[in-house]
Order: sequence, then C-alpha cells, then structure tokens
Amino acid sequence: MKKLTLLAAATLLSACQSPPPADKVGLDGEVFYLQRIALPPSATLSVSLQDVSLADAPAVVLDEQKGPVKGQVPLPFHLSYDPAQVKPGHRYSVSARIEVNGELMFITTENHAVQLDGNDPQPLKIRVDAIR
Repeated sequence: MKKLTLLAAATLLSACQSPPPADKVGLDGEVFYLQRIALPPSATLSVSLQDVSLADAPAVVLDEQKGPVKGQVPLPFHLSYDPAQVKPGHRYSVSARIEVNGELMFITTENHAVQLDGNDPQPLKIRVDAIR
C-alpha cells in the first residue's frame, strides 16, 4: 500500500511540473570572402539572424554569434532560435561582419533570406565583401 501511495504521489508531482520549453532549432553555415588574404589573429566574426519585416524600424535580432575568428575562411557558425518566435508573413535574414581591432573589414552586402520553416539549405553560405 505504501508503494502505491508513493507511486500516486510521484505521478501527481510529475503532472504538476511545467512543460519543458520548446527545443530551439538552428541554422548552420559558413562565412567566406573571395579575396585571397589571411585574417589577422585579432579578427572577430559576428553573425546574426534577424527579423527584417519592418522597413522603417530596426531589425529584431533572434540570435547572434560573436567572437574571435578561429582559423581562416570558410568560418563556421551556428545560430539558434525558438520556433515560437517565427511569425507568419515575416521576413528573416542572416548577416555577417568581420572586424579587426574594432574596425570593419568585411560585411554582407546582399540579403541572405531564410524561411525558418525547416527547409533552409544547410550549411548556409554567407559571402562577405571587403570594405574599401
């Protein structure tokens, strides 16, 4: 009888727990440039996933990866997002930039649209262009 009471109590307690948060999903990709130059050790890479739906308002960042560059191009990245943040009819884009000592060296100049419906080709290939 004692075991049955413990089992019933455990079942009730597990039912009272809040559901786990929805798993985040992600986008994997790599950033590259066409110039045949090596990045200095002080280079940093920033890649962001943004909601770019509103033309007259700043983009809403869903996730951003930022940090020192490890190695040379192509530079891998991973962005995570909560599928609950994805709104029907909104437009999403991935952008990247490479800075050296706080000074912009490369940036995306084209729109890299993503659908966030699970059908985006992966790995994403994000080209950045040199700032002249």
